[in-house]
Amino acid sequence: MPRARVAPRHTHAVSRVFDNLPYPLVYAVFFVGAMIRANATYWLGRGARAGGENTRAGRRLDSPVVRRAETVIARFGAPAVALSFLTVGVQTALNFAAGVLRMPLWRYEVGAVVGAMMWAGIYSTIGFAVFGAWVGEKPWLWVLAAIALVGLVVLATKFTSRRLDQSPPYAVLPDPDATDPSA
Repeated sequence: MPRARVAPRHTHAVSRVFDNLPYPLVYAVFFVGAMIRANATYWLGRGARAGGENTRAGRRLDSPVVRRAETVIARFGAPAVALSFLTVGVQTALNFAAGVLRMPLWRYEVGAVVGAMMWAGIYSTIGFAVFGAWVGEKPWLWVLAAIALVGLVVLATKFTSRRLDQSPPYAVLPDPDATDPSA
């Protein structure tokens, strides 16, 4: 006697929506969604920077350390932005940081387009299947991952604070308008 065909059990509601749609459409939806999210986060960072410049902490945003970070991000940020799309959690932080550090928009967009293409490719093929299997089988892993993340943040904060307390303050750059006392 033939067995009745059983529909696959989905653990993630979003995957059910996209099951019967053509692949190019699903890919395009994920690509556009990734671009909207990435650019919204970037522009939130730019806005936070603009708002932060009008506060008491604003002078720190013009410090040599921040200027150096801006230079590094402007030069090497596009590959980091692209690779951040392959991570969970780091993507938002990096997109926001690119905005805060005023990464040039054209360089940011190069990284965002490449990253969104990779992200859309992963999530329109195997992404939800892997995610659903992982969460569906062991939901307690979310709790374990959250605890591990909190522990990692606490350790990193203690380590960083200790190193900052032990290091000498940053050198003050000479004022180009000051007269040379040796002359």
